[in-house]
Amino acid sequence: MIQIENLTFHYREREHTFSFPNITLGTQEDLLILGKSGVGKTTFLHLLAGLLTPASGKVLIDGIDINSLSISKLDAFRGKHIGLVFQKKHAIQSLSVLENLKARLFFSKKNIVNSKIEGLLNELDLGSYKNSKLNELSEGQLQRLNIAMSVVHQPKVILADEPTSSLDDQNCNIVINLLQKQAEQTNANLVVITHDSRIKEYFQNTIEL
Repeated sequence: MIQIENLTFHYREREHTFSFPNITLGTQEDLLILGKSGVGKTTFLHLLAGLLTPASGKVLIDGIDINSLSISKLDAFRGKHIGLVFQKKHAIQSLSVLENLKARLFFSKKNIVNSKIEGLLNELDLGSYKNSKLNELSEGQLQRLNIAMSVVHQPKVILADEPTSSLDDQNCNIVINLLQKQAEQTNANLVVITHDSRIKEYFQNTIEL
């Protein structure tokens, strides 16, 4: 469950303070956050992930105020319970697809079970590429690897930053369906931020910033 209470953020180099709506998401509820560039969508996502510290307010995940944790405990909590799908790819170039997923589990302190990893890769149509390096993958395959890396450790929350904005309609549908399927399988909350209004129909809850 996610709760957002009276959340604000202020960039020191700007005069503007971002204020965000109060939000409560129950188990496995999803949320789409729509808005144009500059309204604070990515800032909001980074606050949810604990990558930024709010000026005021709280972010609670399963009842835990993540900003009350020490830096080391917050890093551990994020690594174990939060899956991040960034616009930029964060896989390690020198590792194969399979090795990247094993590394993600290692740093999350989760058990590495080859059969589960390979099952996930097969679901994302990456099974035959498990030993491939990143420079051997297409953009679509890299994006699916990005999704795999965000869910392989079975997080409580999946946060996705503009996952469809550069895609055509067919691939847009594929990516959203993949994210929602993975969230359903791990009983995770899925939160997507975007300016892409095509995906509005897929979500139970939508807010505009």
